Amino acid sequence: MSTIVDDLDTRLGARLKIERETRGWSLTNLAQRSGVSRAMINKVERGEASPTASLLGRLSGAFGLTLSTLLARTETTRAGRLVRAGDQLRWTDPATGYTRRQIAPAPGSDLPLDLVEVALPAGAAVSFPATAYAFVRQLIWVLDGTLTFIEGDTVHTLAAGDCLELGPPRDCTFRNDKKRPCRYAVVILRQAQ
Repeated sequence: MSTIVDDLDTRLGARLKIERETRGWSLTNLAQRSGVSRAMINKVERGEASPTASLLGRLSGAFGLTLSTLLARTETTRAGRLVRAGDQLRWTDPATGYTRRQIAPAPGSDLPLDLVEVALPAGAAVSFPATAYAFVRQLIWVLDGTLTFIEGDTVHTLAAGDCLELGPPRDCTFRNDKKRPCRYAVVILRQAQ
């Protein structure tokens, strides 16, 4: 694994521990709230395991944070209002190759939305629990390829240019059934807490 990825895993593990301890939660409390085992949380917090997108979705949902907010809190610098493409936080799911790039807002901004670009490899699928969406509104806009989005029991097939406003929070899956990558943007509007 590269030093950059190792560094991100270490920072992410430290951020998860800070979020947990700030709330006064034990590993057991977080495990119960997220459905992630204590052993796995402990490994991730120590930087000994690279968390998957689904695992991070469950943990961020337990904290009442979006995945974008959790990842943004791992940033060590504040970039001002302009974030150059090369400085935007990128994270890759070690299980699926799903890659997300935090386009906006800049670290430290109080703008109540997130703009994320996702590249989903051919044949890959990533699932998130409803708890990860309980406090946000979202739009999915397909930029390239075809995305199968499963929202509870409803299946949406989205082609390039299609945009879907998500309904009430439900377990969901982003799936690429095609033989080429799919690229989409997620716009997340955080509700006041």
